[in-house]
Amino acid sequence: MVNLSYQYKEIREPSILSASYVSTLVRWINDNLDLTGENQIVLYIKFIKWSLDSMEMKIEFSPDNIDYYQESSVDIMNGTGTVNKFEYMFTSQWSYRVAVPIKDKYMKVSIKGTGDPTWSSCSIINITWQA
Repeated sequence: MVNLSYQYKEIREPSILSASYVSTLVRWINDNLDLTGENQIVLYIKFIKWSLDSMEMKIEFSPDNIDYYQESSVDIMNGTGTVNKFEYMFTSQWSYRVAVPIKDKYMKVSIKGTGDPTWSSCSIINITWQA
């Protein structure tokens, strides 16, 4: 029987967004970390929009905490795959849940706002399970 340890950590306290990406976390994944299920980390995101047009989030991964590699997506057209840097865009004030597959030692989450950031806010909670 596997004994699972639930981890809950606030990685960004509620604060106003800026127009440039701000790193909200550099996450060290212990070499012995055994993530359950689909090897995912779950981010709970509370976004208060006010005058912003949107909030954008990118997630980057690293084996060494020096070189980071941004999450990517693939668009396929006529049998050719085009790889793009993947970013999340939030256009509505809401509480969101984003599940992120992970097999990396380090993870960085960065967010920025587009438009007028006055009174905007974002907080992020990170959830993992460790055996």
